[in-house]
Amino acid sequence: MLISPLLIVVVVIGFYVISSIKILNEYERAVVFRLGKLLPQPKGPGVVLVFAPIDRMARVSLRTIVMDVPPQDIITRDNVSVKVNAVVYFRVMDPRKAIVEVESYHYATSQLAQTTLRSVLGQAELDDLLAQRDRLNAQLQQILDHQTDPWGIKVSAVEVKHVDLPQDMQRAMARQAEAEREKRAKIIHAEGELIASEKLAQAAAILQTQPAAITLRYLQTLTEIGSEQNSTIVFPLPIELLRVLGNASKSS
Repeated sequence: MLISPLLIVVVVIGFYVISSIKILNEYERAVVFRLGKLLPQPKGPGVVLVFAPIDRMARVSLRTIVMDVPPQDIITRDNVSVKVNAVVYFRVMDPRKAIVEVESYHYATSQLAQTTLRSVLGQAELDDLLAQRDRLNAQLQQILDHQTDPWGIKVSAVEVKHVDLPQDMQRAMARQAEAEREKRAKIIHAEGELIASEKLAQAAAILQTQPAAITLRYLQTLTEIGSEQNSTIVFPLPIELLRVLGNASKSS
């Protein structure tokens, strides 16, 4: 039984049409080159037709990409050698630019993030790198977003993830923190002594105006000593009372 040439043509065309059907997910777009020329608008999502070899399609994901920046050796502004790694969040906003303007936007963004991380953090001091990380993150994000904008890429965030300090620097920082705590403790102790001296001065001024209060204070002190069951009691006497007793002994 001979197969009709028309049937063969129909089968070939059918297979060609089926192979030209491409299905794109909701987060995907197809950048199509027709005879080497870029089509005005990307295709998708859903079912699209790509007629090879006339058309050539490049899939582009519009989801946010989380890219880990490898650890970078950085010398800070105050000449401290550290290793810093970060994470970059970016997404493709214009699929046509991401394909046409740069060869590989993943690789280009990664290399740009590494160089920018070394450049920006190398201008900061170690204390700023540890304490003002939010400001440095915002500065990194702004620089990367500006440089990747011609590629149709939006950098939404940059986070410095880890700062690896040398062991000698960690010990120096620990000694500095310990010295800072000792300084605060001494200041608090001195402030307590100052307040106590002021209160004692006020109490002395009040007792000086009321001689009977001094005697009552002596009696109270004796009561406190007696409650501890001590065998020896030292009883302080006012200087004025000693003078009176001395004059009385002389007159007698």
